[in-house]
Amino acid sequence: MEIPTPTLETDRLILRAPIAADFEDWAQFAADEETNRHLGGPQERAGAWRGMCTMTGAWVVRGFSMFSVIEKETGRWVGRLGPWQPEGWPGTEVGWGIVRDCWGKGYATEGATAAIDWAFDALGWDEVIHTIDKDNVNSHAVARRLGSTILREAVLPPPLNWPVQVWGQSREQWMARRGR
Repeated sequence: MEIPTPTLETDRLILRAPIAADFEDWAQFAADEETNRHLGGPQERAGAWRGMCTMTGAWVVRGFSMFSVIEKETGRWVGRLGPWQPEGWPGTEVGWGIVRDCWGKGYATEGATAAIDWAFDALGWDEVIHTIDKDNVNSHAVARRLGSTILREAVLPPPLNWPVQVWGQSREQWMARRGR
């Protein structure tokens, strides 16, 4: 059974639901210690598989989830980002994770911008948040570029149970900033 999911495009990226062919790249991303330092730590292939299937299954259960990020120029899988709200989550999140050799290219900001537009327009969200480790300066910079500020502190639900800063903004703030 195929579940209809959107495909979003930016100047340099294609955002689409994860597919089985993404798994090798997803597993390499999940295994990278530096990339996952603030995302719960590196994962072995079995954990990466469960994580990818959880995000893919959320499309069926919630009607939204993170997208696979595909670099238009090369067709390469370069990360995952987008709307995320598992049970007990501290709000309606748009999060990101980009492969390390693509850090500094602006992909997280570019992709998150498209995902936030989609979350507000298609999902009708009133607020978007980003749950970020207090020491993750790279994601703090992305959140600032998106116009988000620290809203509160939270602890992610079990089995994660780790403290985060909740960055974000309202629909009205986003729309005003985007001139819409």
